[in-house]
Amino acid sequence: MGAHTLEQLFNPKGIAVFGASERAGAVGTTVLANLIAAGFKGAIVPINPKHTQIQGLRCWPDVSQVESALARQLDLAVIATPAASVPGIVRQCGEAGFKGAVILSAGFAEAGAAGKALQSEILEIAQHFSMRLIGPNCLGMMRPAIGLNATFSHNQAVPGQLALVSQSGALVTAVLDWAQARGVGFSAIVSTGDAADVDFGDVLDYLALDPQTKGILLYVEGIHHARGFLSGLRAAARIKPVIVLKSARHAEGSRAAATHTGALMGADDVFDAALERAGVVRVERITQWFSAAQTLAQLGGQGMGSGMNLREGRVLILTNGGGPGVMATDRAADLAMPLASLSAETLAALNAFLPVNWSHANPVDILGDADAQRYGEAVRLCLADTGVDTMVVLLTPQAMTDPLACAEAVIQQAQQQGNGYRKPVLVCWMGETLVNEARVRFDAAGIPQFRSPESAVEALAYLFDYRRNQNLLMQAPSPLSEDTPADIEGARLIMQQARSEGRMVLSLRESKAILSAFRIPNHPSVLARDANEAMIVAESLGYPLALKISAPALTHKTDVGGVRLNVQSAQSVRHQVQEMLDKVRAAHPDVVIEGVTLERMAEVGHARELLVGVSRDPVFGPVIAFGMGGVAVEVLHDRALALPPLNPLLAERLMQRTRAAKMLGAFRGALPVPMGALEQVLLRISEMVCELPEIAGLDINPLMAGELGVVAVDARIELAEMHPGLPRYAHMAIHPYPAHLARHVVLADGREIILRPIRPEDAEMEQAFVHDLSDESRYLRFMRALDELTPDMLMRFTQIDYDREMAFVAIYMQNEHAVEIGVARYSLQPDGESAEFAVVVSDAWQGCGLGSLLLEAVLDAARQRGVRVLMGEVLPHNTGMLKLAERMGFERLAGSFDDDVVHVTRKL
Repeated sequence: MGAHTLEQLFNPKGIAVFGASERAGAVGTTVLANLIAAGFKGAIVPINPKHTQIQGLRCWPDVSQVESALARQLDLAVIATPAASVPGIVRQCGEAGFKGAVILSAGFAEAGAAGKALQSEILEIAQHFSMRLIGPNCLGMMRPAIGLNATFSHNQAVPGQLALVSQSGALVTAVLDWAQARGVGFSAIVSTGDAADVDFGDVLDYLALDPQTKGILLYVEGIHHARGFLSGLRAAARIKPVIVLKSARHAEGSRAAATHTGALMGADDVFDAALERAGVVRVERITQWFSAAQTLAQLGGQGMGSGMNLREGRVLILTNGGGPGVMATDRAADLAMPLASLSAETLAALNAFLPVNWSHANPVDILGDADAQRYGEAVRLCLADTGVDTMVVLLTPQAMTDPLACAEAVIQQAQQQGNGYRKPVLVCWMGETLVNEARVRFDAAGIPQFRSPESAVEALAYLFDYRRNQNLLMQAPSPLSEDTPADIEGARLIMQQARSEGRMVLSLRESKAILSAFRIPNHPSVLARDANEAMIVAESLGYPLALKISAPALTHKTDVGGVRLNVQSAQSVRHQVQEMLDKVRAAHPDVVIEGVTLERMAEVGHARELLVGVSRDPVFGPVIAFGMGGVAVEVLHDRALALPPLNPLLAERLMQRTRAAKMLGAFRGALPVPMGALEQVLLRISEMVCELPEIAGLDINPLMAGELGVVAVDARIELAEMHPGLPRYAHMAIHPYPAHLARHVVLADGREIILRPIRPEDAEMEQAFVHDLSDESRYLRFMRALDELTPDMLMRFTQIDYDREMAFVAIYMQNEHAVEIGVARYSLQPDGESAEFAVVVSDAWQGCGLGSLLLEAVLDAARQRGVRVLMGEVLPHNTGMLKLAERMGFERLAGSFDDDVVHVTRKL
């Protein structure tokens, strides 16, 4: 694969500044001055037809007139001219071979219809020349390590390991000022502005593999492309910590929707649900942003796979002052962080050397006269306790305290932990002047240090959130059992019939039929037009019965007197149906009333009323809700949200995050609800919304759950406006695992293999496959010497998003053990129309048609995705791959860019 398409933006050789000036206060003046002051080592060329020299540099009237030797160095344009002039400048840059442009100018999409037209024009020009654009209407970007400051900020950033990506240029300037005063450095800073081309997903994708970046700070005001955002976010979060600060709510998310579920969902809740699945951490304040980044970069980012272990998250607080210990404990309680209980052995060991009046509990108060030796020994003993998972160590600089010596003692013990893993240690040395040296020492040792007990505990909470969300990131739901497949086509026919009748809300009977198609337990409802018909239906169904008014326009049946329960006889049925119809018709004379539905009462034992629902978020698409149900659902406001697709772990977490979860176990004589049955309902709902983009909203309220099982008692489904021609799963923010692409294949020699999309759990199998390749095969595939995949490469290869990247593995079952024998993949390019591919086959399986099979699978998947051109790079002496490409219809590009690589391409 070639260099990332944003490489020239982040590491340009030369920069042309359009609109460069010496006029005080002009954007062009500031950005040119910033480039010079930052010490950019490449060429800096001012472009302005009104000047011959600006700020000591020769100025050119037009990029086409720049002398050839200098022009060949230019690959990035920084544009600070009026909006109307920008399309012409972008075209000039494209013709001159520029790879990217940073457009600072305003007056585009944010300025109305004319501005939107201008923005579309510059984007079309840039795509024609394969240029990437940052902006327009942005602050610009910085790359401090190479002296690149292409912004009009009055701050210069110092080099560091944090990247900052923000939609708000104003926030960037404030953060730079804040960071400058505290010595916080950056690997990169990007203000996306209107994001006509380069958006969050693109920048995150680049930063994920940027060696200068150890952690990413993201400021979000709104999301334009949920799939690209989450895809880039998930790709980055697999490799390094990402901390998100989001300010505004989406206006659409605050409006009440027609269903219960819609009324309960706010866009901010949905955003949180999305971030959980992306493996990132969200904070609320700028100070938390940096403390979380510091902690995760030093502990979380380095450690979840390299010796750092949080286990159950039990916290031990150690202090030389009671007050700070109480403050830390209170904050831990606020955040529901469990405190560790020390073992009898640890207590005895502490008693042996601590003063008699130490606290004898957690927090461990070793008293105000504690010296370095006491700190070191106390930390050592507490870290050795198997009931302690992490520590927060506090110090107040009292008269007999040596803060630096105590810091050295803590550092020594934190770094000398044994047992094969390290427990995180965070510290808070309170004060300023007396503890400055100790703070510097902690920073040098890589131990996160904070100025207040609460901040230290909050940072630890971010570490726990990070671990949990990283686990959720790894979840790639597999298909449900093939033994009881859903009747997807049958469900579609029901919805098509309703739509043909001009209805966008399904009746109760239709909604329950959809549930039945997806194997969700419910009692069929039978419609009766009048009281006499209801009596006949009742005798056929049996008793007790539930009666419900059938009127699609009436969402809340109970509110209009349209529900009667536990009806025990035919006479009672006739009387109550007639009474219900008369009452509802009198109260709502303009509403079409079909009649009354009858169904058997749900017999589940000690019943709990639950809600399961789906709503369509305007940004993130379908969202699943779970919580307490019944008529008081809006009052109780108990619900948790999750983005589909779900698997058992995700479904369990969704349930456990509600107050309703406490009612599902045994209590006051009620037997526990079979959690497997509830889990299956959630998994089926997840399958339903993945496979049926026609569904805009769904309420199952109540879902009755008891020790005898679960039954959907009432259901309502709303239909969405359809957009023909969209790819499968286009309505989903997270692409489900494409189980429909898996198949069994019999090779020409009679051996049977499995061909399917790769999964995260294939990591071990993928590593073994690459390791077992011959040195030559590995070199031909990776174009360099490689013994095995690095952890980052392994994550990148096995944890894909199935949208902009796809990989197929060929598997042979050898003695009931799955062995990978080949893999092929493609990766979508930023233009959305082209993709790069790669294929490799085990040495022992070469020559049996496996390469053709894998490449054909990639071609089919890419074609379905809408890819128009598939490209690849092949070493000239890789004759086998070149012959395979030729057989599969690929052509060699004339005039390859690199004599060492053959470029092959095929139009799809």
